[in-house]
Amino acid sequence: MTHDFSRRHVLQGTGAGALALFTSSGMPITAAQAQGSLRAVYHLTPPSGWLCDPQRPVYANGAHHLYYLHSGQNNGPGGWDHATTTDGVTFTHHGVALPLQPDFPVWSGSAVVDTSNTAGFGAGAIVALATQPTDNIRKYQEQYLYLSTDGGYTFTALPNPVIFNSDGRTATTPAEIENAEWFRDPKIHWDAARSEWVCVIGRARYAAFYTSPNLRDWQLKRNFDYPNHALGGIECPDIFQMTANDGTRHWVLGASMDAYSVGLPMTFAYWTGTWDGEEFITNNLDPQWLDWGWDWYAAVTWPAVDAPDERRYAVAWMNNWKYAARDVPTDASDGYNGQNSIVRELRLERQPEGWYSLLSAPVGALLNYVSSTTVLPDRTVNGSAVLPWSGSAYELELDISWDAAANVGVSVGRSANGTRHTNIGKYGDEVYVDRASSDQSGFSLVPYTRAAAPIDAAARSVHLRIFVDKQSVEVFVNAGQTVLSQQVHFADGDTGISLYADGDPATFSGITIREFS
Repeated sequence: MTHDFSRRHVLQGTGAGALALFTSSGMPITAAQAQGSLRAVYHLTPPSGWLCDPQRPVYANGAHHLYYLHSGQNNGPGGWDHATTTDGVTFTHHGVALPLQPDFPVWSGSAVVDTSNTAGFGAGAIVALATQPTDNIRKYQEQYLYLSTDGGYTFTALPNPVIFNSDGRTATTPAEIENAEWFRDPKIHWDAARSEWVCVIGRARYAAFYTSPNLRDWQLKRNFDYPNHALGGIECPDIFQMTANDGTRHWVLGASMDAYSVGLPMTFAYWTGTWDGEEFITNNLDPQWLDWGWDWYAAVTWPAVDAPDERRYAVAWMNNWKYAARDVPTDASDGYNGQNSIVRELRLERQPEGWYSLLSAPVGALLNYVSSTTVLPDRTVNGSAVLPWSGSAYELELDISWDAAANVGVSVGRSANGTRHTNIGKYGDEVYVDRASSDQSGFSLVPYTRAAAPIDAAARSVHLRIFVDKQSVEVFVNAGQTVLSQQVHFADGDTGISLYADGDPATFSGITIREFS
Protein backbone atom coordinates (compact mmCIF):
# COMPACT_ATOMS: atom_id res chain seq x y z
CA MET A 1 0.00 0.00 0.00
CA THR A 2 1.21 3.50 -0.78
CA HIS A 3 -0.06 6.80 0.55
CA ASP A 4 0.41 10.06 -1.37
CA PHE A 5 1.11 12.68 1.24
CA SER A 6 4.00 14.63 2.67
CA ARG A 7 4.91 14.31 6.34
CA ARG A 8 6.71 17.65 6.01
CA HIS A 9 3.61 19.73 5.24
CA VAL A 10 3.41 22.64 7.67
CA LEU A 11 0.05 23.33 9.32
CA GLN A 12 -0.57 26.67 11.01
CA GLY A 13 -3.38 26.02 13.48
CA THR A 14 -4.88 28.17 16.20
CA GLY A 15 -4.43 25.55 18.90
CA ALA A 16 -1.95 26.46 21.61
CA GLY A 17 -2.12 23.94 24.39
CA ALA A 18 0.30 21.83 26.31
CA LEU A 19 0.74 19.00 28.71
CA ALA A 20 3.75 17.80 30.62
CA LEU A 21 4.16 14.16 31.43
CA PHE A 22 6.15 11.85 33.63
CA THR A 23 9.19 9.61 33.03
CA SER A 24 10.27 6.12 34.11
CA SER A 25 13.80 4.88 33.87
CA GLY A 26 13.81 2.29 36.60
CA MET A 27 16.47 4.46 38.31
CA PRO A 28 15.62 6.45 41.45
CA ILE A 29 15.51 10.24 41.09
CA THR A 30 17.66 11.85 43.76
CA ALA A 31 16.70 14.93 45.72
CA ALA A 32 19.29 16.93 43.76
CA GLN A 33 17.62 15.88 40.52
CA ALA A 34 14.10 16.62 41.71
CA GLN A 35 14.50 20.27 40.68
CA GLY A 36 15.37 20.54 37.02
CA SER A 37 15.66 16.86 36.15
CA LEU A 38 14.37 15.93 32.72
CA ARG A 39 14.83 12.19 33.16
CA ALA A 40 11.91 10.18 31.84
CA VAL A 41 9.52 8.80 34.46
CA TYR A 42 8.12 5.75 32.67
CA HIS A 43 10.55 5.16 29.81
CA LEU A 44 13.80 3.21 29.91
CA THR A 45 16.81 5.54 29.98
CA PRO A 46 20.47 4.67 30.64
CA PRO A 47 21.93 5.55 34.05
CA SER A 48 24.43 7.69 32.12
CA GLY A 49 25.92 8.01 28.66
CA TRP A 50 24.46 7.26 25.23
CA LEU A 51 21.61 4.80 24.66
CA CYS A 52 20.99 3.53 21.14
CA ASP A 53 19.37 0.45 19.52
CA PRO A 54 17.44 -1.94 21.80
CA GLN A 55 18.13 -5.63 21.22
CA ARG A 56 15.25 -8.12 21.09
CA PRO A 57 14.58 -9.25 24.69
CA VAL A 58 14.57 -12.87 25.80
CA TYR A 59 12.50 -14.30 28.65
CA ALA A 60 14.44 -16.27 31.26
CA ASN A 61 13.97 -17.02 34.96
CA GLY A 62 10.78 -14.98 35.24
CA ALA A 63 12.03 -11.76 33.62
CA HIS A 64 12.45 -10.17 30.22
CA HIS A 65 16.12 -9.47 29.55
CA LEU A 66 16.58 -6.38 27.38
CA TYR A 67 19.95 -5.38 25.96
CA TYR A 68 20.73 -2.04 24.36
CA LEU A 69 23.68 -0.36 22.66
CA HIS A 70 25.49 1.88 25.11
CA SER A 71 28.51 4.15 25.00
CA GLY A 72 30.15 6.65 27.29
CA GLN A 73 30.01 9.29 24.55
CA ASN A 74 27.28 10.40 22.17
CA ASN A 75 27.35 8.20 19.07
CA GLY A 76 30.58 6.65 20.31
CA PRO A 77 31.81 3.04 20.21
CA GLY A 78 30.39 0.72 22.83
CA GLY A 79 28.75 -2.59 23.56
CA TRP A 80 25.55 -4.08 24.96
CA ASP A 81 24.22 -3.05 28.36
CA HIS A 82 21.64 -5.19 30.17
CA ALA A 83 18.36 -4.42 31.94
CA THR A 84 15.55 -6.67 33.17
CA THR A 85 11.83 -6.14 33.62
CA THR A 86 8.90 -8.25 34.72
CA ASP A 87 6.20 -5.99 33.30
CA GLY A 88 7.71 -3.87 30.52
CA VAL A 89 7.51 -0.65 32.55
CA THR A 90 10.04 -0.74 35.39
CA PHE A 91 13.59 -1.84 34.51
CA THR A 92 16.54 -2.88 36.66
CA HIS A 93 19.96 -2.10 35.21
CA HIS A 94 22.75 -4.70 35.38
CA GLY A 95 25.55 -2.93 33.53
CA VAL A 96 27.62 -4.23 30.65
CA ALA A 97 26.76 -7.59 29.09
CA LEU A 98 28.77 -7.55 25.84
CA PRO A 99 31.71 -5.21 26.45
CA LEU A 100 33.52 -2.89 24.10
CA GLN A 101 36.89 -4.42 23.28
CA PRO A 102 39.80 -2.19 22.27
CA ASP A 103 38.77 -0.71 18.91
CA PHE A 104 36.24 -3.52 18.49
CA PRO A 105 32.70 -2.28 19.16
CA VAL A 106 29.67 -4.54 19.37
CA TRP A 107 26.75 -3.45 17.21
CA SER A 108 23.16 -4.68 16.97
CA GLY A 109 21.99 -8.28 16.77
CA SER A 110 19.67 -10.50 18.76
CA ALA A 111 19.61 -13.16 21.43
CA VAL A 112 17.62 -16.40 21.73
CA VAL A 113 17.09 -18.99 24.44
CA ASP A 114 18.35 -22.30 23.06
CA THR A 115 15.88 -24.50 24.95
CA SER A 116 16.70 -27.64 22.92
CA ASN A 117 20.49 -27.27 23.11
CA THR A 118 20.85 -27.04 19.34
CA ALA A 119 24.17 -25.18 19.69
CA GLY A 120 25.64 -27.60 22.23
CA PHE A 121 26.18 -25.06 24.99
CA GLY A 122 23.52 -26.61 27.21
CA ALA A 123 19.74 -26.55 27.25
CA GLY A 124 18.53 -23.06 28.13
CA ALA A 125 21.76 -21.30 27.16
CA ILE A 126 21.24 -17.78 25.83
CA VAL A 127 22.96 -17.34 22.48
CA ALA A 128 23.44 -13.94 20.88
CA LEU A 129 24.54 -13.03 17.38
CA ALA A 130 25.91 -9.49 17.05
CA THR A 131 27.58 -7.50 14.28
CA GLN A 132 31.21 -6.54 14.74
CA PRO A 133 33.81 -5.12 12.34
CA THR A 134 36.36 -7.88 11.77
CA ASP A 135 39.96 -6.67 12.10
CA ASN A 136 38.56 -3.23 12.88
CA ILE A 137 37.97 -2.76 9.14
CA ARG A 138 34.60 -1.21 8.45
CA LYS A 139 33.94 -3.22 5.30
CA TYR A 140 34.24 -6.47 7.26
CA GLN A 141 30.96 -6.23 9.12
CA GLU A 142 30.36 -9.81 10.21
CA GLN A 143 28.23 -11.74 12.70
CA TYR A 144 29.81 -13.09 15.90
CA LEU A 145 28.36 -15.50 18.44
CA TYR A 146 28.20 -14.87 22.19
CA LEU A 147 26.90 -17.42 24.71
CA SER A 148 25.63 -17.17 28.27
CA THR A 149 25.03 -20.02 30.68
CA ASP A 150 24.09 -17.85 33.69
CA GLY A 151 20.76 -16.55 32.42
CA GLY A 152 22.03 -13.71 30.25
CA TYR A 153 24.17 -11.78 32.74
CA THR A 154 27.63 -12.65 31.36
CA PHE A 155 28.65 -13.82 27.90
CA THR A 156 31.59 -15.59 26.31
CA ALA A 157 32.50 -14.86 22.69
CA LEU A 158 33.55 -17.32 20.04
CA PRO A 159 36.74 -16.00 18.43
CA ASN A 160 35.67 -16.11 14.78
CA PRO A 161 32.55 -14.89 13.00
CA VAL A 162 29.82 -17.47 12.36
CA ILE A 163 28.36 -15.58 9.37
CA PHE A 164 31.02 -14.21 7.06
CA ASN A 165 30.74 -11.15 4.85
CA SER A 166 31.95 -12.67 1.60
CA ASP A 167 31.27 -9.43 -0.29
CA GLY A 168 33.31 -7.40 2.17
CA ARG A 169 36.21 -9.83 2.16
CA THR A 170 36.57 -9.59 -1.63
CA ALA A 171 35.76 -5.88 -2.08
CA THR A 172 38.66 -3.77 -3.39
CA THR A 173 37.28 -0.71 -5.17
CA PRO A 174 35.55 2.13 -3.29
CA ALA A 175 32.22 1.26 -4.94
CA GLU A 176 32.53 -2.40 -3.99
CA ILE A 177 33.44 -1.51 -0.43
CA GLU A 178 30.52 0.91 -0.13
CA ASN A 179 28.04 -1.69 -1.36
CA ALA A 180 29.51 -4.49 0.74
CA GLU A 181 30.04 -2.87 4.12
CA TRP A 182 26.32 -2.81 5.03
CA PHE A 183 25.98 -6.32 6.50
CA ARG A 184 24.57 -6.03 9.97
CA ASP A 185 21.96 -6.45 12.71
CA PRO A 186 21.16 -10.20 12.56
CA LYS A 187 17.76 -11.26 13.91
CA ILE A 188 17.06 -14.93 14.69
CA HIS A 189 13.80 -16.89 14.76
CA TRP A 190 13.11 -20.61 15.28
CA ASP A 191 11.28 -22.21 12.34
CA ALA A 192 9.36 -24.99 14.08
CA ALA A 193 8.02 -26.43 10.82
CA ARG A 194 11.56 -27.17 9.57
CA SER A 195 13.36 -27.52 12.92
CA GLU A 196 15.97 -24.89 12.11
CA TRP A 197 16.93 -21.34 12.89
CA VAL A 198 16.24 -18.51 10.43
CA CYS A 199 18.42 -15.40 10.46
CA VAL A 200 17.77 -12.16 8.57
CA ILE A 201 20.57 -9.62 8.06
CA GLY A 202 20.19 -6.04 6.83
CA ARG A 203 21.86 -5.01 3.58
CA ALA A 204 21.94 -1.72 1.69
CA ARG A 205 19.48 -2.91 -0.96
CA TYR A 206 17.88 -6.08 0.39
CA ALA A 207 17.50 -8.43 3.36
CA ALA A 208 19.73 -11.51 3.37
CA PHE A 209 18.39 -14.78 4.83
CA TYR A 210 20.35 -17.65 6.35
CA THR A 211 19.33 -20.90 8.04
CA SER A 212 21.12 -23.08 10.57
CA PRO A 213 20.43 -26.23 12.61
CA ASN A 214 22.70 -25.16 15.46
CA LEU A 215 23.30 -21.36 15.51
CA ARG A 216 26.92 -21.94 14.46
CA ASP A 217 26.80 -23.17 10.86
CA TRP A 218 24.79 -20.95 8.55
CA GLN A 219 23.71 -21.40 4.93
CA LEU A 220 22.78 -18.47 2.69
CA LYS A 221 19.25 -18.60 1.26
CA ARG A 222 17.45 -16.30 -1.17
CA ASN A 223 17.43 -12.56 -0.52
CA PHE A 224 14.33 -10.44 -0.06
CA ASP A 225 14.49 -7.53 -2.49
CA TYR A 226 12.06 -4.66 -2.87
CA PRO A 227 11.81 -2.47 -5.96
CA ASN A 228 11.50 0.94 -4.26
CA HIS A 229 15.06 1.69 -3.17
CA ALA A 230 13.95 5.20 -2.24
CA LEU A 231 12.84 3.50 0.99
CA GLY A 232 16.51 3.22 1.94
CA GLY A 233 18.51 0.26 3.18
CA ILE A 234 17.42 -2.28 5.75
CA GLU A 235 18.64 -1.80 9.31
CA CYS A 236 17.76 -3.78 12.44
CA PRO A 237 15.51 -6.25 10.54
CA ASP A 238 13.02 -8.46 12.36
CA ILE A 239 11.43 -11.79 11.44
CA PHE A 240 8.69 -13.63 13.32
CA GLN A 241 5.40 -15.51 13.04
CA MET A 242 1.98 -14.53 14.38
CA THR A 243 -1.55 -15.88 14.41
CA ALA A 244 -4.06 -13.28 13.20
CA ASN A 245 -7.51 -12.59 14.65
CA ASP A 246 -9.08 -14.86 12.01
CA GLY A 247 -6.91 -17.81 13.06
CA THR A 248 -4.57 -17.73 10.06
CA ARG A 249 -0.81 -17.93 10.56
CA HIS A 250 1.59 -15.43 8.97
CA TRP A 251 5.27 -14.57 8.81
CA VAL A 252 6.20 -10.91 9.31
CA LEU A 253 9.40 -9.28 8.04
CA GLY A 254 10.18 -5.86 9.48
CA ALA A 255 13.01 -3.37 9.20
CA SER A 256 13.97 0.16 10.16
CA MET A 257 14.19 2.20 6.97
CA ASP A 258 14.72 5.80 5.85
CA ALA A 259 11.91 6.76 3.46
CA TYR A 260 12.21 10.50 4.12
CA SER A 261 13.00 11.24 0.46
CA VAL A 262 9.55 10.01 -0.62
CA GLY A 263 7.59 11.59 2.24
CA LEU A 264 7.22 8.36 4.24
CA PRO A 265 8.46 7.51 7.74
CA MET A 266 11.96 6.84 8.99
CA THR A 267 10.75 4.15 11.36
CA PHE A 268 9.69 0.47 11.20
CA ALA A 269 8.41 -0.84 7.87
CA TYR A 270 6.98 -4.34 7.64
CA TRP A 271 5.61 -6.91 5.22
CA THR A 272 3.37 -9.91 5.91
CA GLY A 273 3.80 -13.13 3.96
CA THR A 274 5.22 -16.65 4.10
CA TRP A 275 8.59 -18.32 4.60
CA ASP A 276 9.10 -21.52 2.61
CA GLY A 277 12.52 -22.43 3.94
CA GLU A 278 14.28 -20.66 1.07
CA GLU A 279 12.78 -17.18 0.81
CA PHE A 280 10.29 -14.74 2.30
CA ILE A 281 7.34 -14.17 -0.06
CA THR A 282 4.81 -11.33 0.17
CA ASN A 283 1.84 -10.37 -1.97
CA ASN A 284 2.61 -6.65 -1.68
CA LEU A 285 6.12 -5.22 -1.91
CA ASP A 286 4.95 -1.85 -0.59
CA PRO A 287 5.46 -1.97 3.17
CA GLN A 288 3.17 -0.96 5.98
CA TRP A 289 4.52 1.20 8.83
CA LEU A 290 4.30 0.53 12.55
CA ASP A 291 4.95 4.18 13.45
CA TRP A 292 4.58 7.50 11.60
CA GLY A 293 6.48 9.79 13.97
CA TRP A 294 10.08 10.90 13.67
CA ASP A 295 11.42 8.84 16.57
CA TRP A 296 10.68 5.11 16.57
CA TYR A 297 13.78 3.48 15.09
CA ALA A 298 15.68 0.21 15.51
CA ALA A 299 12.51 -1.43 16.85
CA VAL A 300 12.48 -4.98 18.16
CA THR A 301 9.58 -7.35 18.91
CA TRP A 302 9.30 -10.44 21.09
CA PRO A 303 6.50 -12.86 22.02
CA ALA A 304 4.19 -12.34 24.98
CA VAL A 305 4.78 -15.09 27.51
CA ASP A 306 1.09 -15.84 28.07
CA ALA A 307 0.10 -15.76 24.37
CA PRO A 308 3.25 -16.08 22.22
CA ASP A 309 1.39 -16.83 18.98
CA GLU A 310 -1.26 -14.10 19.20
CA ARG A 311 0.54 -11.18 20.88
CA ARG A 312 4.00 -9.66 20.74
CA TYR A 313 5.66 -6.78 22.51
CA ALA A 314 7.60 -4.05 20.71
CA VAL A 315 9.98 -1.30 21.77
CA ALA A 316 12.15 1.17 19.83
CA TRP A 317 14.83 3.82 20.17
CA MET A 318 13.22 7.27 20.33
CA ASN A 319 15.66 9.03 18.05
CA ASN A 320 16.43 9.58 14.39
CA TRP A 321 19.74 9.51 12.52
CA LYS A 322 18.93 12.87 10.93
CA TYR A 323 19.83 14.43 14.30
CA ALA A 324 20.69 11.56 16.66
CA ALA A 325 24.33 12.49 17.18
CA ARG A 326 23.47 15.93 18.58
CA ASP A 327 23.40 16.87 22.24
CA VAL A 328 19.97 16.90 23.87
CA PRO A 329 18.72 18.71 26.99
CA THR A 330 19.20 15.62 29.19
CA ASP A 331 22.95 15.63 28.48
CA ALA A 332 23.22 18.71 30.67
CA SER A 333 20.40 18.04 33.12
CA ASP A 334 20.91 14.36 33.85
CA GLY A 335 24.05 13.14 32.08
CA TYR A 336 22.45 10.84 29.52
CA ASN A 337 21.24 10.87 25.92
CA GLY A 338 18.47 8.62 24.59
CA GLN A 339 15.44 6.68 25.72
CA ASN A 340 13.33 3.77 24.57
CA SER A 341 9.68 4.12 23.65
CA ILE A 342 7.05 2.67 25.93
CA VAL A 343 6.55 -1.03 25.33
CA ARG A 344 3.63 -1.85 23.03
CA GLU A 345 1.47 -4.91 22.64
CA LEU A 346 1.04 -5.98 19.00
CA ARG A 347 -1.68 -8.08 17.43
CA LEU A 348 -2.21 -9.05 13.79
CA GLU A 349 -5.65 -8.33 12.31
CA ARG A 350 -7.22 -8.93 8.93
CA GLN A 351 -8.40 -5.69 7.39
CA PRO A 352 -11.67 -5.28 5.42
CA GLU A 353 -9.64 -4.90 2.23
CA GLY A 354 -8.12 -8.34 2.77
CA TRP A 355 -4.58 -7.60 3.91
CA TYR A 356 -3.18 -8.09 7.45
CA SER A 357 -1.91 -5.29 9.66
CA LEU A 358 -0.21 -5.00 13.03
CA LEU A 359 -2.20 -3.00 15.58
CA SER A 360 -0.52 -1.40 18.59
CA ALA A 361 -1.64 -0.77 22.15
CA PRO A 362 0.31 0.59 25.15
CA VAL A 363 1.45 -2.24 27.41
CA GLY A 364 -1.33 -2.89 29.91
CA ALA A 365 0.98 -2.81 32.93
CA LEU A 366 1.29 0.97 32.59
CA LEU A 367 -2.08 1.25 34.36
CA ASN A 368 -0.46 -0.23 37.48
CA TYR A 369 1.67 2.91 37.79
CA VAL A 370 -1.14 5.46 37.68
CA SER A 371 -0.93 7.61 40.81
CA SER A 372 -4.03 9.72 40.16
CA THR A 373 -6.84 9.90 37.62
CA THR A 374 -8.65 13.09 36.62
CA VAL A 375 -11.89 12.96 34.62
CA LEU A 376 -12.98 16.29 33.14
CA PRO A 377 -16.45 17.11 31.82
CA ASP A 378 -17.19 17.01 28.11
CA ARG A 379 -16.89 20.34 26.38
CA THR A 380 -17.52 21.93 23.02
CA VAL A 381 -14.74 24.18 21.75
CA ASN A 382 -14.70 26.70 18.93
CA GLY A 383 -11.20 28.19 18.93
CA SER A 384 -9.18 27.01 21.93
CA ALA A 385 -9.67 26.21 25.62
CA VAL A 386 -7.10 25.54 28.32
CA LEU A 387 -7.83 22.60 30.63
CA PRO A 388 -7.65 23.10 34.42
CA TRP A 389 -4.77 20.63 34.84
CA SER A 390 -0.99 20.53 34.51
CA GLY A 391 1.66 17.86 34.75
CA SER A 392 4.68 16.34 33.09
CA ALA A 393 4.19 12.54 33.08
CA TYR A 394 0.78 11.22 32.15
CA GLU A 395 -1.64 9.69 29.67
CA LEU A 396 -4.42 11.81 28.16
CA GLU A 397 -7.27 9.79 26.66
CA LEU A 398 -10.24 11.41 24.89
CA ASP A 399 -12.61 11.38 21.93
CA ILE A 400 -13.02 14.26 19.49
CA SER A 401 -16.05 14.64 17.21
CA TRP A 402 -17.02 17.44 14.79
CA ASP A 403 -19.14 18.28 11.76
CA ALA A 404 -17.39 21.00 9.78
CA ALA A 405 -14.26 22.00 11.72
CA ALA A 406 -11.20 22.06 9.46
CA ASN A 407 -8.59 21.27 12.11
CA VAL A 408 -9.16 19.75 15.55
CA GLY A 409 -6.81 18.57 18.25
CA VAL A 410 -5.01 18.81 21.55
CA SER A 411 -1.95 20.79 22.57
CA VAL A 412 0.35 19.30 25.22
CA GLY A 413 3.41 20.81 26.87
CA ARG A 414 1.71 24.21 26.84
CA SER A 415 3.62 27.03 28.50
CA ALA A 416 1.74 29.49 30.69
CA ASN A 417 1.66 32.13 27.95
CA GLY A 418 0.73 29.59 25.25
CA THR A 419 3.73 30.25 23.02
CA ARG A 420 5.25 26.79 23.55
CA HIS A 421 3.24 23.65 22.81
CA THR A 422 3.10 20.44 20.77
CA ASN A 423 -0.04 19.97 18.68
CA ILE A 424 -1.74 16.61 18.08
CA GLY A 425 -4.71 16.65 15.74
CA LYS A 426 -6.62 15.75 12.61
CA TYR A 427 -6.51 17.89 9.47
CA GLY A 428 -7.94 16.73 6.15
CA ASP A 429 -6.66 13.23 5.42
CA GLU A 430 -3.91 13.38 8.04
CA VAL A 431 -3.48 12.83 11.75
CA TYR A 432 -0.40 14.68 12.92
CA VAL A 433 1.99 15.54 15.75
CA ASP A 434 3.67 18.93 15.35
CA ARG A 435 6.44 19.79 17.80
CA ALA A 436 7.60 22.96 16.04
CA SER A 437 6.44 25.28 18.84
CA SER A 438 8.35 23.22 21.40
CA ASP A 439 11.65 23.85 19.64
CA GLN A 440 14.59 25.12 21.69
CA SER A 441 17.62 27.06 20.51
CA GLY A 442 20.64 24.81 20.83
CA PHE A 443 18.54 21.67 20.46
CA SER A 444 16.55 22.53 17.34
CA LEU A 445 14.81 19.72 15.48
CA VAL A 446 13.89 21.89 12.48
CA PRO A 447 12.94 20.87 9.80
CA TYR A 448 11.93 17.53 11.31
CA THR A 449 9.06 18.93 13.35
CA ARG A 450 5.71 17.79 11.93
CA ALA A 451 4.92 14.11 11.39
CA ALA A 452 1.67 12.94 9.81
CA ALA A 453 -0.09 9.68 9.02
CA PRO A 454 -2.97 8.96 6.63
CA ILE A 455 -6.54 8.90 7.96
CA ASP A 456 -9.93 8.88 6.26
CA ALA A 457 -10.62 12.46 5.16
CA ALA A 458 -14.33 11.86 5.73
CA ALA A 459 -13.84 10.85 9.37
CA ARG A 460 -15.67 13.10 11.81
CA SER A 461 -14.42 11.53 15.03
CA VAL A 462 -11.14 10.22 16.42
CA HIS A 463 -10.07 8.47 19.62
CA LEU A 464 -6.66 9.43 21.01
CA ARG A 465 -4.42 8.02 23.72
CA ILE A 466 -1.55 10.47 24.22
CA PHE A 467 1.44 9.54 26.39
CA VAL A 468 3.52 12.49 27.52
CA ASP A 469 6.82 12.19 29.35
CA LYS A 470 9.54 14.66 30.22
CA GLN A 471 10.98 14.59 26.70
CA SER A 472 8.56 12.62 24.52
CA VAL A 473 5.05 12.25 23.11
CA GLU A 474 3.51 9.00 21.81
CA VAL A 475 0.05 9.03 20.23
CA PHE A 476 -2.13 5.95 19.64
CA VAL A 477 -4.98 6.62 17.22
CA ASN A 478 -8.36 4.83 17.32
CA ALA A 479 -7.79 1.07 17.83
CA GLY A 480 -4.04 1.35 17.32
CA GLN A 481 -3.98 1.26 13.54
CA THR A 482 -1.76 4.36 13.66
CA VAL A 483 0.90 5.49 16.14
CA LEU A 484 3.14 8.58 16.06
CA SER A 485 6.15 8.74 18.40
CA GLN A 486 8.32 11.82 18.85
CA GLN A 487 10.92 13.13 21.23
CA VAL A 488 9.98 16.64 22.31
CA HIS A 489 12.29 19.02 24.14
CA PHE A 490 9.88 20.27 26.79
CA ALA A 491 11.20 23.13 28.91
CA ASP A 492 10.46 24.00 32.54
CA GLY A 493 6.86 25.15 32.74
CA ASP A 494 5.68 23.25 29.65
CA THR A 495 3.01 21.47 31.66
CA GLY A 496 -0.37 22.61 30.39
CA ILE A 497 -3.00 21.12 28.08
CA SER A 498 -5.42 22.86 25.75
CA LEU A 499 -8.03 21.85 23.16
CA TYR A 500 -8.60 23.47 19.78
CA ALA A 501 -11.02 23.49 16.84
CA ASP A 502 -10.58 25.71 13.81
CA GLY A 503 -13.44 26.96 11.64
CA ASP A 504 -16.30 25.29 13.51
CA PRO A 505 -16.96 23.69 16.92
CA ALA A 506 -15.74 20.27 18.01
CA THR A 507 -16.85 18.20 21.01
CA PHE A 508 -14.22 16.73 23.33
CA SER A 509 -15.56 13.87 25.45
CA GLY A 510 -14.31 11.18 27.81
CA ILE A 511 -11.41 13.43 28.84
CA THR A 512 -9.34 11.29 31.21
CA ILE A 513 -5.87 12.13 32.51
CA ARG A 514 -3.85 9.41 34.24
CA GLU A 515 -0.79 10.73 36.02
CA PHE A 516 2.22 8.47 36.65
CA SER A 517 4.54 8.65 39.62
